[in-house]
Amino acid sequence: MKLTTAVLAAGTAVSLATAVVGAARLRQHARHQAERNEATVARNQLDWLAQLSTNPDLAKLWTPEDMDVQEYMQLLKANQLICALSLRDRLGFIRDGQLPFFASMVMTSDVCRRYWARFGDFRAQEAEGDERAEHFTRAMEAAARFQSEPQTTAV
Repeated sequence: MKLTTAVLAAGTAVSLATAVVGAARLRQHARHQAERNEATVARNQLDWLAQLSTNPDLAKLWTPEDMDVQEYMQLLKANQLICALSLRDRLGFIRDGQLPFFASMVMTSDVCRRYWARFGDFRAQEAEGDERAEHFTRAMEAAARFQSEPQTTAV
């Protein structure tokens, strides 16, 4: 092989490697930007829930007609907890197999079960088409159902 052919081949290989590394870097940057966007949107939602769940006058504007304002504020606090758990799951901070445990712990709370009974169907509709959100919703639903069932004790 002539020296010029070897130099061209080496240059092509370096260019190809640079392009592959650049493409991987762009994909990683896009993924990180999507995670930052998701965290920002979740932060806005959690801030909004914090305001509604602590300010009766503001909550009164959003309370369903068939519900007491204080009850609605309690349900919003439960939603805040569930949203925080959902964000942790979406960002990958909950390892595979841990979600049922965390969902079960959340659903030991009566107010979280009341929230899920009232708004769980809405959350399921909201999750449609998003595989991760659908998985999260199924885990929460299963935990709510399990916690709502009468527990039998072994004799």
